[in-house]
Formats: sequence, structure tokens, C-alpha cells
Amino acid sequence: MSLESAVPAGPARPGAIAWAAQQRVLIALAALIAFGALRYDHFLGAYNVLSVLRYNSMFALTSLGMAFVIMTAGIDLSVGTTAACASVVSALLSSYGLVPGLLGGLGVGVAVGAINGFMVTRMRILPFIATLAGMLMASGTGLLLAHNQSVSVSYDTAFIWLGQGDVLGFPVPAWIALAAYVYGSVVLNFTSFGRYVLAVGGGEDASRLMGLPVDRVVFWTYVQSGVFAGLAGVILAAQFGAGQPAEGVGWELFSIAAVVVGGTLLTGGVGSVATTLAGVLLLGLIFNVLNFENGLGWISLSAYWQSVVRGVFLMAVVMAGSGAARRALRTA
Repeated sequence: MSLESAVPAGPARPGAIAWAAQQRVLIALAALIAFGALRYDHFLGAYNVLSVLRYNSMFALTSLGMAFVIMTAGIDLSVGTTAACASVVSALLSSYGLVPGLLGGLGVGVAVGAINGFMVTRMRILPFIATLAGMLMASGTGLLLAHNQSVSVSYDTAFIWLGQGDVLGFPVPAWIALAAYVYGSVVLNFTSFGRYVLAVGGGEDASRLMGLPVDRVVFWTYVQSGVFAGLAGVILAAQFGAGQPAEGVGWELFSIAAVVVGGTLLTGGVGSVATTLAGVLLLGLIFNVLNFENGLGWISLSAYWQSVVRGVFLMAVVMAGSGAARRALRTA
């Protein structure tokens, strides 16, 4: 049976479109893993796998928060600079121990997320503009606190364990990201808040007519996005041993790309936590594959060319998903 004949009509259309798009990222991820395993030695070795998971855990967290925001038909451009600012605050507080450093970074995320949510829900500012202002605010605050330089973390406390430690042979940042995605999946699929998020993204006016707490839902999605970005900043400081106020540039683009590649619609109303994680892994493995390719010596790609290749690959996956969506619409 063809895809076109298998797509149901009527109310199931959004789910069918999302399904068609989401399968592309899973297929692409499996194909990329198979390619890397066959072409490169040690690609599936413990060191490479754990390194990829440890580093990409930060992007996984920012992408998870972004996914919920996009499901409401919003956008959050501040996740990268929020993480950078949080890394500075965490580094400054790391000398007091793990908990103060962690709470400091989370506090930054809550503050930025609450400001973003307030501007969107109470001041009725477009999410793009509101979070752009939040991005600039977080960036400037981080640079001011750090005096425009990296801030070393304290190695006399357990703070660096959050970024460099392992539990049961698995990186602590990866455990944190996994716990966050379990939380996100439960919230989206089994709670009223998750249903409200999708309903608001599917139609804000209709949601208001049904009596749903639209403003409250939107506000908390931005706060949640800020919390995950702040947590990513804590891991950034702990993993690299310094708070980095200039870091985070382009993180919002990576997060948006991962969410979209994972099948979440920018128009809102449809989304998945699991395939968002698949999108993060796909984009992270593209960089990993390019590094292995450079190591073979057959080609030598600079960071600029690696960015071009990643963009082309991303465009191919998105176009494949868009093609499936168009076919589903024509046959519905």
C-alpha cells in the first residue's frame, strides 16, 4: 500500500502530515549511523559515542524547550545567550558548591523565560521581537558579569561533576538530557498542559473560545524554555571549566533546525519530543561524521565548508519531509 493511499482524511490530517515528516528524520539518522559505522573505525566505539552524547546534551536541552514553544506557534531566539549568561553565573557561584552553581544558572533561565513570557502574553509583543529583546538582554548581562572574558569555575567543589562526571559509565550531562526528555514526553502526551500546548498552537482564538488558559500556557512554555537553556548553560560551564559569555551564538538556529527536522510544525499544533531528540542527534552526528572524514585525509573541510555541508544535508531532510506533507495534503 502506498503512502498516499494509507493517509486518512478529515481530522487525522495534521497527524498524518507530522507522521510523514517525522519518519524522515528517523530514516536519515539510521542511515547516517550505518554510514559512519561502515566507513570509519571506532565510530561506534565507546569514546566517540559518549563524547557525542556529552557534548550534544546542551543542544538537546535547548531544543526541548524550543519544541514546546514552537508547538504553541511561538519562537524563542534567546536560548543561546541565556545559556551563555547562565554559564557565567554558574561559574561565579561554583566556588560555593554544586547546588549554588546549579541554582544560579537555573535562576537566569527562569528570569529570562519569565520576561519573554510576560512580553508575549501581557504586552502582546510578537514572539520573534520579544525573544530577540530577551536574547540581547541575556547577552549583555553575561558580558557585563564576566567583564567580557571567560570566568573559570572552581575545581575545589563538585560543580564540574555536572559536566565532566559519569554515572554507570554514562556521562552526567546525557543523563540530565535523558531525564529532561522523559519529562517532556510525559508532559506532552499524558498531561492537560501538553494537550493545551498543542491546542493553543492549533488555534489560539479557538482555544480561548473553549475556555483554555491560553496566556498561562504560553507563559509557562517560555519559562520552561528558559529553564532548559539555563540548565544547558550550567552544563556548558561545568563541561569546559569556564563560564563563556560569548558562547551560544547560533544555538537558537541549531535548536530550531532540530525541532523542525524532527517534524514539529513552525505553525504550531503538531510536535513530538522523541523526534526532536532524533533531530538533535542527526545534526550532531553530521559534525561528527565530517570530523571523521577530515581525519581520513581524503578531503580537508574547513569549519566553513562543514557548515555548508550541514546546511545542505539539513535542507535535504526538510525538503523530504515537506514533500511528504504536500502529498498527504493532495490525497486527503
